[in-house]
Amino acid sequence: MKFILGTKERMTQVFDTRGIAHPVTVLRVTPAKVTQVKTGEKDGYEAVQIASGAQKSHRVNKAQTGHMGGAYQNVVEFKPRTGTTESIASFAKDAMLDVSVFAEGDAVSVSAISKGKGFQGVVKRHGFRGAAASHGTKDVVRAPGSIGATGPQRVFKGVRMAGRMGGERITVKNLTVIAINKEENILLVSGAVPGRRGTLVEVRSV
Repeated sequence: MKFILGTKERMTQVFDTRGIAHPVTVLRVTPAKVTQVKTGEKDGYEAVQIASGAQKSHRVNKAQTGHMGGAYQNVVEFKPRTGTTESIASFAKDAMLDVSVFAEGDAVSVSAISKGKGFQGVVKRHGFRGAAASHGTKDVVRAPGSIGATGPQRVFKGVRMAGRMGGERITVKNLTVIAINKEENILLVSGAVPGRRGTLVEVRSV
């Protein structure tokens, strides 16, 4: 059971020993502190709670400061996944986790909040084709068209229509750790990762 918190920096590419370019996302990892190890007997479920990122003391109440042993910006719990051999036995309170928990070649899944795109139409939000842009078509090229609810005279739930897009928690699975820089706490993960620059990213082993 491996996991860490980081922030999305940017995308770039790296070359392997064969000269093949791989697109990667640069994640900056802030060393995290294990603030609590939850057990089924005491808490009702198993999880490891970690905190990272320095925070001004007046922005964190005394109860949280006492529980975590300091003022932290990000607090996240990681639970062992059902049906796997993951265990919390190797974690202890006040232990520190950094980028070295992973190794090159590890398979990971990355979770983050995707970019918010605001209110969007059906062409961008759902990939609708739109109307033909010829033969007198005017002002309805990107319109949704009929929603097919003539008989019931109501709109069915789940109909794809315009609305708010983005700003959702997205998990990308089966990415690969391409490289690790322990001196600068940098993690290079293959492919794209959800979110904008500076987004908090959760990285855990597959």
